[in-house]
Amino acid sequence: MKPILCSLLFFFSITAAFAEVPLKLAIAGLSHGHVDWIFNRKDKKDVELIGIFETNPELIERYAKRYNLDKAMFYTNLEDMLDKLKPEAVAAFGAISEHIALVRAAAPRKIHVMVEKPLATTLADAKEIGALAEKHQIHVLTNFETSWYQSNQELKSLAEQGKLGEIRKVMVNDGHQGPKEIGVSKEFLDILTDPKKNGAGALVDFGCYGANLMTWLMDGERPVSVTAVIHQNKPEIYTNVDDEASIILQYPKAQCIIQGSWNWTFSRKDMEVFGTKGYAIAVNPTTVRQRLEERQPEETITLDKRPSPFNDPFSFLAAVVNGSLVLEKNDLYGLAINTIAVEILEAAMQSAKQQKTIFLSTAVAVDTDDDGGSRYASNLKLKSKN
Repeated sequence: MKPILCSLLFFFSITAAFAEVPLKLAIAGLSHGHVDWIFNRKDKKDVELIGIFETNPELIERYAKRYNLDKAMFYTNLEDMLDKLKPEAVAAFGAISEHIALVRAAAPRKIHVMVEKPLATTLADAKEIGALAEKHQIHVLTNFETSWYQSNQELKSLAEQGKLGEIRKVMVNDGHQGPKEIGVSKEFLDILTDPKKNGAGALVDFGCYGANLMTWLMDGERPVSVTAVIHQNKPEIYTNVDDEASIILQYPKAQCIIQGSWNWTFSRKDMEVFGTKGYAIAVNPTTVRQRLEERQPEETITLDKRPSPFNDPFSFLAAVVNGSLVLEKNDLYGLAINTIAVEILEAAMQSAKQQKTIFLSTAVAVDTDDDGGSRYASNLKLKSKN
């Protein structure tokens, strides 16, 4: 047998062997609304859930009953769980502000981490997470639903092939009717409406998608400036955070408008990319509308869904940890892209607070209260009687 063929067979056999061994995963927190995913993927065998960290006894009881879980799986001390179970990875499903504490605990123990979007509430936390990951040689992934969309991959491919020309204008629209309106849990609503735990309201909850996607489209380039306008259309519900946010990212030759809202008529996650030659619109996960030449009419194409492991965050995490998937530098899940995304969000909060454009070369951290909480909310000045 030829040496090259032998090498290929060896590689594929090793990859297959890795894929057959499930990732030993623990989760930290049950308050985030996306946590149910891990309990509803029993058809996949690539991940084994071995432990759950949670301090809220009501949540422990609720999830133990809902999914018929052994109470021995639950821990109220994060370090105890990590030391006793020695998971290969841990996934965060608590407040965004808690991501830094999880990485501080996991990184020295060589435990990989995946967090729900965005990576952190502050740039300082994001940079510390990156430093810990590099020091201890672990992966820290950030999960965005839009990373699973084949339509977004198609837009990126069209741009890389030059079919759109140079990118000039991007619009990213994300959100829904509002977390309370769509019926999220009390615990999740408490996070989303707490400026210390979530960073902001809709600005962070849905503005983070555009920050992530635009940084990816621009191959990791930071914008020159960030301008944000926020508002409370429903101050009686969202008293301490914005429910409406528009963010403008200015680049030397391109502009991105991010619209994150808890006031959309219906849920949406779509993106429009306009270049010097043509445009393409990711309407939903598998539909793209495009017009690549002026003399040609717009056409609509339907795509297949992204293949495994790109269609499931836990499968993606397992593939990265076991080495069957090498994370690209400019990856939607990666630290490089998501640290810049946090920088954009922090600048947006600062812009909304100061009511002026923030230039990233001179931007400073958002002021904090004595307890470390962001004073971002105090500048809303949008309550009904103001």
